[in-house]
Amino acid sequence: MSTYIVNDNGINRNMTADEAAAYELATAQLLEEIAKTEAAKQASSAARVSALAKLKALGLTDDEIKALVG
Repeated sequence: MSTYIVNDNGINRNMTADEAAAYELATAQLLEEIAKTEAAKQASSAARVSALAKLKALGLTDDEIKALVG
């Protein structure tokens, strides 16, 4: 476990073991949530690119596709 510093009413002190464990858990949860969000964004982007390619393959023009999806 690393040593973390916390400012407690204007005084810097080392975190207690419980505070450090809670901090590390919260940090790990936040990083996991960030990774999930990024994966969802990438999946959405890939789905959009795939959908646009399929519309193009069906013979729609760029203007028609733009009218459908913006």
